Amino acid sequence: MLRIRVLTILLFVACFAAVPLCAQLGKTVIVAAGSEVDHQLSDISAATDPAAKLKLIDAFSAAHHENDLQILADEQYVNYYLNAKQYDKVFEYGDKLFALDPDNFSNAVNMVRAANEKGDSDHLFAAGEKASGILQKFKAQPPPGGTSPEAWKAQQQQKLEPIKDNQDYIEQSLMNAAFQQKDATKKAALLVRFANLFPDSPNAGQALSAAAVTYQQAQNRPKMIETANSGLAKDPDNIGMLLLLADDYSEKGEQLDKAEAYAKKAASLCDTAKKPEGVSDADWQKQINLQKGLAFSALGQIDLQKKLNPAAVDSLIKAAPLLKPNAGVYARNQYRLGFAYLNLKNTAGAKQAFTDAASVDSPYKGPAQDKLKGLGAARAPAKKAS
Repeated sequence: MLRIRVLTILLFVACFAAVPLCAQLGKTVIVAAGSEVDHQLSDISAATDPAAKLKLIDAFSAAHHENDLQILADEQYVNYYLNAKQYDKVFEYGDKLFALDPDNFSNAVNMVRAANEKGDSDHLFAAGEKASGILQKFKAQPPPGGTSPEAWKAQQQQKLEPIKDNQDYIEQSLMNAAFQQKDATKKAALLVRFANLFPDSPNAGQALSAAAVTYQQAQNRPKMIETANSGLAKDPDNIGMLLLLADDYSEKGEQLDKAEAYAKKAASLCDTAKKPEGVSDADWQKQINLQKGLAFSALGQIDLQKKLNPAAVDSLIKAAPLLKPNAGVYARNQYRLGFAYLNLKNTAGAKQAFTDAASVDSPYKGPAQDKLKGLGAARAPAKKAS
């Protein structure tokens, strides 16, 4: 639980002037040491019986209608109901608190936690949006009068550093909630929303990539292309997005020059990509092989579309061993290879390629078998007339 943001007034003004920057964002409410308010807050904090604690909070709220002290009262309510797991009450008093203190980052964190524990993605993203807005507003603030940009940047960093763990918690909570959505359209929309809320986050690119793939799975091609292009705008070297667009354009026979450039770039990046921490060498090699194989297969399909059949055969042959551990894309590659051989009048090569495509369980098994039957019929000798 986050502590209430209260600075205690010391006995001497000189000492008070030396109080460092508050670690949280939002209003700082000053409470005089030894005052009635100080004693009331101490009593609330010391109370261990939930009913007694709530009674003390109610009394504090009723006695102090001033905005600043109502901030403290609403913070007490939010923390109380969060501990009691009464999440709708957290949302109720959290909204009241935001009305008095719109930049209260601690409140946003508590609202995220409540929504997270309740499994309420709508409230979760609403609270995450509040948190993002607070952070962006603070970062955009110009230096106060008499403060140099350098000094102000240091002061901002001093305030932001202690809340980094909370920022990470908010981001991870939103990402997890998006990935847990069963409806593909909502999942993708939440991932895009996350990327828009936290554009500077290292997770933003991952969110856009996942959203684009989800839109593809949902067969929403316009949104897939839009999201993938947004991902590339953020990270032009995103291998996954390069391959997604190259594969889509090559299949549809659209923007083939762009598809070719994307596929070639993806293949080149595979040669220089660095293994992320926590990924085994074997798993990393599998991923690189798959991505490079997809790049070659896209290039083969592009050449098929351009009627450059020898080049298509060359690329598709390169792709085959890289894709073989993945039945679906391997079968598709061999099915493409069969057509490239047919265009070259290489019946034996086509038959072998279609046989490979039919040898694994995939959507291409039936079509490949049909092609093999057609090839067998075409080669059957004509019967002599009796």
